[in-house]
Amino acid sequence: MINLMQGDCLERMKEIPDGSVDMVITSPPYDDLRSYNGNNAEWGERVWKGVIENLYRVVGTGGVVVWVVADKTFKGSESLTSFKQAMHAVDCGFNLHDTMIWEKTGRVPTQDRYYNVVEYMFVFSKGKPKSMNFITDHKCVNGGRKQRKDKVINKGENKKGEGYFIRNEFGRRSNIWKIHIGKNTTEHPAVFPIELATDHIISWSNENDTVLDPFMGSGTSGVAAKNLNRNFIGIELDEEYFKIAQERIENV
Repeated sequence: MINLMQGDCLERMKEIPDGSVDMVITSPPYDDLRSYNGNNAEWGERVWKGVIENLYRVVGTGGVVVWVVADKTFKGSESLTSFKQAMHAVDCGFNLHDTMIWEKTGRVPTQDRYYNVVEYMFVFSKGKPKSMNFITDHKCVNGGRKQRKDKVINKGENKKGEGYFIRNEFGRRSNIWKIHIGKNTTEHPAVFPIELATDHIISWSNENDTVLDPFMGSGTSGVAAKNLNRNFIGIELDEEYFKIAQERIENV
Protein backbone atom coordinates (compact mmCIF):
# COMPACT_ATOMS: atom_id res chain seq x y z
CA MET A 1 0.00 0.00 0.00
CA ILE A 2 1.39 3.36 -1.07
CA ASN A 3 -0.54 6.45 0.08
CA LEU A 4 0.86 9.80 -1.06
CA MET A 5 -0.76 12.99 0.26
CA GLN A 6 -0.14 16.53 -0.95
CA GLY A 7 -0.79 19.25 1.60
CA ASP A 8 -0.04 20.50 5.11
CA CYS A 9 1.10 17.53 7.20
CA LEU A 10 -0.65 18.88 10.30
CA GLU A 11 -3.94 18.62 8.40
CA ARG A 12 -3.27 15.46 6.40
CA MET A 13 -2.03 13.53 9.45
CA LYS A 14 -5.57 13.82 10.84
CA GLU A 15 -6.52 11.23 8.21
CA ILE A 16 -4.15 8.64 9.70
CA PRO A 17 -5.77 6.42 12.37
CA ASP A 18 -4.35 6.28 15.89
CA GLY A 19 -1.58 3.71 16.35
CA SER A 20 -1.58 2.61 12.70
CA VAL A 21 2.05 3.51 11.88
CA ASP A 22 4.93 1.17 12.72
CA MET A 23 7.81 3.47 11.85
CA VAL A 24 8.49 7.07 10.86
CA ILE A 25 11.58 8.25 9.05
CA THR A 26 11.74 11.93 8.24
CA SER A 27 13.94 14.96 7.96
CA PRO A 28 12.10 18.20 8.80
CA PRO A 29 13.39 21.58 7.59
CA TYR A 30 16.57 22.58 9.43
CA ASP A 31 15.61 26.00 10.84
CA ASP A 32 15.72 28.26 7.76
CA LEU A 33 18.97 26.95 6.28
CA ARG A 34 17.40 26.27 2.88
CA SER A 35 14.63 27.79 0.80
CA TYR A 36 11.84 25.37 -0.10
CA ASN A 37 10.09 27.15 -2.97
CA GLY A 38 9.28 30.08 -0.69
CA ASN A 39 7.52 27.90 1.90
CA ASN A 40 9.85 28.76 4.79
CA ALA A 41 7.20 30.91 6.47
CA GLU A 42 5.12 27.73 6.82
CA TRP A 43 7.75 26.25 9.16
CA GLY A 44 8.52 26.99 12.78
CA GLU A 45 8.08 25.86 16.37
CA ARG A 46 4.30 25.73 16.05
CA VAL A 47 4.64 23.24 13.21
CA TRP A 48 7.31 20.91 14.60
CA LYS A 49 5.61 20.75 17.99
CA GLY A 50 2.33 19.85 16.34
CA VAL A 51 3.96 17.26 14.10
CA ILE A 52 5.70 15.51 17.00
CA GLU A 53 2.48 15.49 19.01
CA ASN A 54 0.64 13.92 16.05
CA LEU A 55 3.40 11.38 15.54
CA TYR A 56 2.90 10.16 19.08
CA ARG A 57 -0.77 9.65 18.26
CA VAL A 58 -0.35 7.78 14.96
CA VAL A 59 2.62 5.59 15.97
CA GLY A 60 1.66 2.31 17.59
CA THR A 61 3.17 0.85 20.75
CA GLY A 62 6.68 -0.33 19.97
CA GLY A 63 6.92 1.97 16.96
CA VAL A 64 9.95 4.10 16.20
CA VAL A 65 10.48 7.62 14.84
CA VAL A 66 13.80 8.44 13.18
CA TRP A 67 14.11 12.25 13.16
CA VAL A 68 17.09 13.46 11.10
CA VAL A 69 17.94 17.07 11.86
CA ALA A 70 20.67 19.70 12.25
CA ASP A 71 20.94 23.29 13.46
CA LYS A 72 21.75 26.55 11.78
CA THR A 73 24.53 28.75 13.13
CA PHE A 74 23.51 32.34 13.85
CA LYS A 75 25.79 35.02 15.31
CA GLY A 76 28.41 32.40 16.13
CA SER A 77 26.09 30.01 17.99
CA GLU A 78 24.18 26.92 16.92
CA SER A 79 20.43 27.27 17.35
CA LEU A 80 19.89 24.08 19.42
CA THR A 81 16.53 23.61 17.67
CA SER A 82 17.30 19.92 17.17
CA PHE A 83 17.67 19.41 20.93
CA LYS A 84 14.50 21.39 21.64
CA GLN A 85 12.69 19.04 19.28
CA ALA A 86 14.15 15.98 21.02
CA MET A 87 13.10 17.29 24.42
CA HIS A 88 9.58 18.01 23.15
CA ALA A 89 9.32 14.45 21.82
CA VAL A 90 10.20 13.12 25.27
CA ASP A 91 7.68 15.50 26.86
CA CYS A 92 5.05 14.04 24.50
CA GLY A 93 5.75 10.53 25.80
CA PHE A 94 8.41 9.16 23.47
CA ASN A 95 11.57 7.52 24.76
CA LEU A 96 14.82 8.82 23.30
CA HIS A 97 15.98 5.35 22.41
CA ASP A 98 19.23 6.47 20.77
CA THR A 99 21.00 9.62 19.65
CA MET A 100 22.63 8.52 16.44
CA ILE A 101 25.03 10.48 14.25
CA TRP A 102 25.09 10.74 10.49
CA GLU A 103 28.69 11.42 9.51
CA LYS A 104 28.43 12.89 6.03
CA THR A 105 31.33 11.78 3.86
CA GLY A 106 31.04 14.80 1.62
CA ARG A 107 32.55 17.71 3.51
CA VAL A 108 30.45 20.84 3.98
CA PRO A 109 32.61 24.02 3.93
CA THR A 110 32.61 26.22 7.03
CA GLN A 111 34.60 29.41 7.57
CA ASP A 112 35.22 29.64 11.29
CA ARG A 113 34.93 26.09 12.65
CA TYR A 114 35.91 22.54 11.80
CA TYR A 115 34.28 21.05 8.73
CA ASN A 116 30.67 20.20 9.50
CA VAL A 117 30.05 16.51 8.81
CA VAL A 118 27.49 15.74 11.54
CA GLU A 119 23.72 15.54 11.59
CA TYR A 120 21.64 14.05 14.40
CA MET A 121 19.43 11.03 13.89
CA PHE A 122 17.23 10.92 16.99
CA VAL A 123 15.56 7.55 17.40
CA PHE A 124 12.36 8.00 19.43
CA SER A 125 10.35 4.97 20.48
CA LYS A 126 6.87 4.51 21.87
CA GLY A 127 7.84 2.07 24.59
CA LYS A 128 10.43 -0.56 23.75
CA PRO A 129 10.99 -0.88 19.97
CA LYS A 130 9.26 -4.00 18.68
CA SER A 131 11.62 -4.28 15.70
CA MET A 132 15.39 -4.12 16.13
CA ASN A 133 17.03 -5.71 13.11
CA PHE A 134 20.59 -4.56 13.72
CA ILE A 135 22.88 -4.32 10.71
CA THR A 136 26.09 -6.31 11.19
CA ASP A 137 28.75 -4.88 8.92
CA HIS A 138 31.45 -3.97 11.46
CA LYS A 139 34.49 -6.19 10.87
CA CYS A 140 35.46 -7.81 14.18
CA VAL A 141 39.00 -8.15 15.45
CA ASN A 142 39.98 -11.81 14.99
CA GLY A 143 36.71 -12.34 13.12
CA GLY A 144 36.39 -15.78 11.58
CA ARG A 145 39.18 -17.24 13.74
CA LYS A 146 38.95 -20.15 16.16
CA GLN A 147 39.33 -19.05 19.79
CA ARG A 148 39.31 -20.91 23.10
CA LYS A 149 36.27 -20.34 25.29
CA ASP A 150 36.79 -18.39 28.50
CA LYS A 151 35.68 -19.89 31.78
CA VAL A 152 34.40 -17.54 34.50
CA ILE A 153 36.07 -18.29 37.84
CA ASN A 154 34.88 -15.34 39.90
CA LYS A 155 33.07 -12.21 38.91
CA GLY A 156 35.36 -10.26 36.59
CA GLU A 157 37.92 -13.07 36.53
CA ASN A 158 38.25 -15.27 33.44
CA LYS A 159 40.41 -18.27 32.69
CA LYS A 160 40.94 -20.17 29.45
CA GLY A 161 38.46 -23.04 29.42
CA GLU A 162 38.02 -26.12 27.32
CA GLY A 163 36.54 -26.04 23.84
CA TYR A 164 36.66 -23.51 21.05
CA PHE A 165 34.34 -21.22 19.15
CA ILE A 166 34.56 -19.31 15.88
CA ARG A 167 34.29 -15.55 16.40
CA ASN A 168 31.82 -13.88 14.05
CA GLU A 169 33.54 -12.11 11.20
CA PHE A 170 31.18 -9.12 11.39
CA GLY A 171 29.43 -7.53 14.37
CA ARG A 172 26.82 -4.85 14.96
CA ARG A 173 27.73 -1.43 13.57
CA SER A 174 28.00 1.61 15.86
CA ASN A 175 25.48 4.42 16.15
CA ILE A 176 27.68 6.67 14.02
CA TRP A 177 26.83 6.00 10.38
CA LYS A 178 29.28 7.17 7.74
CA ILE A 179 27.20 7.73 4.61
CA HIS A 180 28.04 9.84 1.58
CA ILE A 181 25.73 12.75 0.85
CA GLY A 182 25.40 11.52 -2.71
CA LYS A 183 24.59 13.37 -5.91
CA ASN A 184 21.26 15.18 -6.06
CA THR A 185 19.63 14.46 -9.42
CA THR A 186 16.24 16.02 -8.51
CA GLU A 187 14.95 19.59 -8.28
CA HIS A 188 14.58 19.28 -4.50
CA PRO A 189 17.26 21.21 -2.53
CA ALA A 190 17.85 18.57 0.18
CA VAL A 191 17.71 14.88 -0.70
CA PHE A 192 18.13 11.93 1.70
CA PRO A 193 20.81 9.43 0.77
CA ILE A 194 18.93 6.27 -0.19
CA GLU A 195 21.36 4.24 1.95
CA LEU A 196 20.42 6.18 5.09
CA ALA A 197 16.68 5.68 4.58
CA THR A 198 17.15 2.02 3.63
CA ASP A 199 19.29 1.12 6.63
CA HIS A 200 16.92 2.76 9.12
CA ILE A 201 13.86 1.07 7.62
CA ILE A 202 15.64 -2.28 7.80
CA SER A 203 16.65 -1.61 11.41
CA TRP A 204 13.33 -0.47 12.87
CA SER A 205 10.60 -2.20 10.86
CA ASN A 206 9.64 -5.49 9.19
CA GLU A 207 8.10 -6.41 5.86
CA ASN A 208 4.47 -5.25 5.47
CA ASP A 209 4.86 -2.69 8.27
CA THR A 210 3.66 0.86 7.59
CA VAL A 211 6.30 3.59 7.27
CA LEU A 212 5.39 7.30 7.38
CA ASP A 213 7.31 10.36 6.21
CA PRO A 214 5.40 13.59 6.98
CA PHE A 215 8.06 15.69 5.19
CA MET A 216 8.41 13.50 2.12
CA GLY A 217 10.41 15.95 -0.01
CA SER A 218 11.77 14.15 -3.06
CA GLY A 219 10.39 10.80 -1.90
CA THR A 220 13.59 8.93 -1.01
CA SER A 221 12.03 7.35 2.09
CA GLY A 222 9.14 6.13 -0.06
CA VAL A 223 11.50 4.61 -2.63
CA ALA A 224 13.37 2.78 0.15
CA ALA A 225 10.15 1.59 1.80
CA LYS A 226 8.74 0.26 -1.47
CA ASN A 227 12.04 -1.51 -2.27
CA LEU A 228 11.86 -3.21 1.15
CA ASN A 229 8.21 -4.33 0.86
CA ARG A 230 6.86 -1.90 3.43
CA ASN A 231 3.62 0.06 3.19
CA PHE A 232 4.28 3.78 2.89
CA ILE A 233 2.47 7.01 3.70
CA GLY A 234 4.14 10.18 2.44
CA ILE A 235 3.02 13.78 2.96
CA GLU A 236 4.50 16.78 1.16
CA LEU A 237 3.38 20.41 1.33
CA ASP A 238 4.92 21.69 -1.91
CA GLU A 239 3.11 20.63 -5.08
CA GLU A 240 6.26 20.63 -7.22
CA TYR A 241 8.21 18.44 -4.78
CA PHE A 242 5.16 16.18 -4.38
CA LYS A 243 5.16 15.49 -8.12
CA ILE A 244 8.89 14.66 -7.99
CA ALA A 245 8.31 12.20 -5.14
CA GLN A 246 5.25 10.69 -6.76
CA GLU A 247 7.13 10.00 -10.01
CA ARG A 248 10.15 8.53 -8.24
CA ILE A 249 8.07 6.20 -6.05
CA GLU A 250 5.76 5.10 -8.86
CA ASN A 251 8.75 4.21 -11.02
CA VAL A 252 10.28 1.83 -8.43
